[in-house]
Amino acid sequence: MSGLLKACHPVPAAAVTLLAAVLAAAVGRGLSGAALVAAAVGSGQLSVGWCNDRVDLGRDLVTGRQDKPLVRGDARPAAVTAAALTALLLCVPLSLAGGRLAGCAHLCGVAAAWAYNLRLKSTAASWLPYALAFGLLPAFVTLGLPGAPWPPWWLTAAAALLGAGAHFANVLPDIEDDLATGVSGLPHRIGARASALVGGLLVVASAAALVAGAPGRVPAYGWGLLAATAAAVLLGVLRPAGPSRIPFLATMAVAGGDVVLLVVRGAGLAGRA
Repeated sequence: MSGLLKACHPVPAAAVTLLAAVLAAAVGRGLSGAALVAAAVGSGQLSVGWCNDRVDLGRDLVTGRQDKPLVRGDARPAAVTAAALTALLLCVPLSLAGGRLAGCAHLCGVAAAWAYNLRLKSTAASWLPYALAFGLLPAFVTLGLPGAPWPPWWLTAAAALLGAGAHFANVLPDIEDDLATGVSGLPHRIGARASALVGGLLVVASAAALVAGAPGRVPAYGWGLLAATAAAVLLGVLRPAGPSRIPFLATMAVAGGDVVLLVVRGAGLAGRA
């Protein structure tokens, strides 16, 4: 069980699940609605994480990735495969329980993540599944409200930009190992330094869309979030080269700040364009 837990990429899975649940509460889904969103998003994240480690097993063995449970033998490949498929099957009814349109939006995002794992990771379109999956997350949340309203454009844009930025940040620590095993997504093609810059700009653009796009006067917290995001990105770009999970964790922290900003500025987001 410990090996399975580590193989699901628990930190990003928990972060995305928590952010989705808080967003659901912020737009008025209530406690039960937020719990349903958390269950659906959590099962989807588990399926994606387990799928990722199982698909990458061959490459991880070649590069000797001792931080991977499957390489260390902490989990069996068959068990990870079964866990990924079980979580995916559970994700379908949990997603559709919030409404047909909402469920389809979330399942499209999960399908995009699986497509990344299975094929798109090694293409120039490697950023697209991240942008699509993150961009559809607000739609999954708001489409579960009465009347099934779509989220405002600025919220979708902020989420999609954040997802694309997360992709560039997440690739950085493993870029050399990936290249050695034939993985050539967009970050690998433009190089580590350029990827850090592009990822940082995408994250800043995400924060800017959220701060400037929401209706009403921008609070001091909003400008502070934007300034802190820009500062964090600058430090990430200027930091010495080398493997580090800090850029990705910083991206998740920015996502948390974004959700807090949404709560501070109030609910009633659904349906505003």
